[in-house]
Amino acid sequence: MKKLLLLISLLLVLINCSDDDKTPENEPIIPEDNFIRASDMSFLPLIESENTTYFNSSNQAENALTTLKNAGCNTIRIRLWKNPIDNQSSFNQVKAFAQRVKQAGMKVWLTVHYSDTWADPGEQSIPATWQGLSFDNLKTEVINYTSSIITEIQPDIIQIGNEINSGFMWPSGHLINNESQCLELLSAASTAVRAKSQTTKIMLHYAGIGAGATWFFNKMSPINYDYIGVSYYPIWHGKNLSELESTINSLGQTHNKKVIVAETSYPFTLGWNDWTNNVVGLEDQIIPAYPATPEGQKNYLLAVKNVIKQTESGIGFAYWGGEWIAFRGDESTNGSSWENQALWDFDNKVLPAIAVFNQD
Repeated sequence: MKKLLLLISLLLVLINCSDDDKTPENEPIIPEDNFIRASDMSFLPLIESENTTYFNSSNQAENALTTLKNAGCNTIRIRLWKNPIDNQSSFNQVKAFAQRVKQAGMKVWLTVHYSDTWADPGEQSIPATWQGLSFDNLKTEVINYTSSIITEIQPDIIQIGNEINSGFMWPSGHLINNESQCLELLSAASTAVRAKSQTTKIMLHYAGIGAGATWFFNKMSPINYDYIGVSYYPIWHGKNLSELESTINSLGQTHNKKVIVAETSYPFTLGWNDWTNNVVGLEDQIIPAYPATPEGQKNYLLAVKNVIKQTESGIGFAYWGGEWIAFRGDESTNGSSWENQALWDFDNKVLPAIAVFNQD
């Protein structure tokens, strides 16, 4: 009788454990991982829609997200535009793409441009539907829009603005000309995120390192946010990785924040695979220690990763444009200006740099 009772008790324990281990459908368990190994894959839905095939290291056709996940990538960065003219990076497209990323077992990092098109240090155009609004009404729209993003897409990380060196949504949110309004708009977005999510991390993003980043994040001290994001491209931000390291250390210690290299990339060749003018194509645009070869690209990214890991505040990186191959053919003049910096080569086969996404 005692043996029977013991057997029944054991079965009950096993049943309870089994129930506890169940997770809702399409809600993968993402292991805790403090170091973010991300890739911006924003062009992927467009490239896939034009019947492009990516190949893994075994030269087998494979979904690009699967290749990244298998390599150790744990986060996908996706840009979001308000009302783009061609639906690319639109709310509905990004929502569907984010769900794919979650189902693949990776985290979602949204880069919200608060614009209908590219927002960068030289251009921060206010969405067309918000133009002409009073400042109070603009702030309300920012709150409502941000709230909808958190409620419907539920990102793990939200970047409030993209490369907002001089603010965003100009002229109302210009950091130099309208500093107080810029900070009010950023605070409004941050407050909206906090009201809807206890887990989503908020990032502010500066394109660059050094003194400019120091100035910018000093200005951002009134904002409630979690992560400092900086960009580092040798062509624009210098060829000295020690300056990247000192920037991460300085910003992290000064502001008591974790720091992410939100964008970086590097060429595996100085050649081209379509007739869209490439951003990088000359020897003097790269770091001599890392030639424009597949191994040079891999070693550059590994060096950046190691620099970040050596700091106390560095918490990860995102590779930008890895998916942006010459998807419209070699005769295209409207294809990719980045195909020689992608993570897939001119035959659409994944490059050795993919190994840098591993956990080591």
